[in-house]
Amino acid sequence: MNYKLSPSELTYLFEGCKFCFWLKVKFGIPQPSMPMPGIFSAIAARQKEFYANKRTKDFAKELPDGIVRYGEQPVQSKVLKFDGLKSDCHIRGRFDFVIQFDDASYGVIDCKTASPSNEKTEMYARQLQAYVFALENPEVDALHLSPISKLGLIFFEPTSFEQASLERQFFQGKPVWIEVARDDQRFMEFLKEVMSVIDQDQAPEPAPNCDWCRYRTKMKNFSFEKVQAQKGQTIQSQNTPTESPLCPRCSGSMALRNGKFGEFWSCQKYPECKGTRNPGK
Repeated sequence: MNYKLSPSELTYLFEGCKFCFWLKVKFGIPQPSMPMPGIFSAIAARQKEFYANKRTKDFAKELPDGIVRYGEQPVQSKVLKFDGLKSDCHIRGRFDFVIQFDDASYGVIDCKTASPSNEKTEMYARQLQAYVFALENPEVDALHLSPISKLGLIFFEPTSFEQASLERQFFQGKPVWIEVARDDQRFMEFLKEVMSVIDQDQAPEPAPNCDWCRYRTKMKNFSFEKVQAQKGQTIQSQNTPTESPLCPRCSGSMALRNGKFGEFWSCQKYPECKGTRNPGK
């Protein structure tokens, strides 16, 4: 079986919960998505516009001379096979931008709206290495760029909020360039570890701090009947009848509901049937 590995999923998803990673890659079952705040999407879009076709000397003096040649393009690698494993994989994703240096080599760069740290750099290095492998070892007709001589991250953390005029306000912050050392051997060892998890027929243990796995475990014992019973006990303690009367329209069961004028009995077939009763009647 061949599996798709997304560069972004090799970072916090794999490290955060191998059970959730296994479900996503092997069965296409993702964690429930949390919408990204619009401000981050807006910052990312403006960054890509800013860096497009810029010379490196205009934004990062640490980089060799070159120009931002490719922005946010898809990549796909050839198939990867590993000794001792029955499954194989390919890498497919989309990078932020690639620099073409004047010496004809390339640099793969990712932008992060965050404060820089060693932990984040170590984690995002996997993502960059995945892009490198896909670009230098592409599937037929996929983007091919080689050799890649530089990997790095540009961190941007807004540190102040300024007002230029009544009509214009803006965030300010210092972009920080962090170079990532290329280590192909270590990356391939990491990929084999990833594939050994995917290769398992039995699911890995959920991470103890995974919120989604904790929620899933709680929901295993969830029962609407139990919840209704608990609500019935609450109603009884308030001296409200718990036996459902019959609907005056269709003679079906009724449910106790809350309206703007207090509790009332409503037909369980609502909205098909709009029968109601007052409590105690």
